[in-house]
Amino acid sequence: MEIEKKDKLDILFEMQSGLDAYIREKRGLEYSKGEWVQKKAMALMVELAEVVEEAKYKWWKNPTEIDEDKLHEEIVDVLHFFLGMAIDSGMTAQRLFDIYIAKNKENYDRQNGLSQKSGYALDDAKK
Repeated sequence: MEIEKKDKLDILFEMQSGLDAYIREKRGLEYSKGEWVQKKAMALMVELAEVVEEAKYKWWKNPTEIDEDKLHEEIVDVLHFFLGMAIDSGMTAQRLFDIYIAKNKENYDRQNGLSQKSGYALDDAKK
């Protein structure tokens, strides 16, 4: 099947799975599922810090232009480790999609006071 006709999320999962397998084989890495998830979560946090740095978070410094190419590259690095963590935890692209759809609905319900969880509804003055 041509890459343009495949689901984009499926493609990303396949590409990340291939890259991770390549790195593991090339470097002889063997860890448990939990260790892989921990390692990917830590790497993801480091990459998120790099996103914050590229977004020029230091309000106490003279402002400088954001380099969008560098910022976007760091965001993609976050995605690499997020996808790897999802894959290592046993999640598929379809499972991620399904959980996201359900959670997105729940988040809207929370904002509209329709959730079973309390503490999210807006006060009448803020509606």
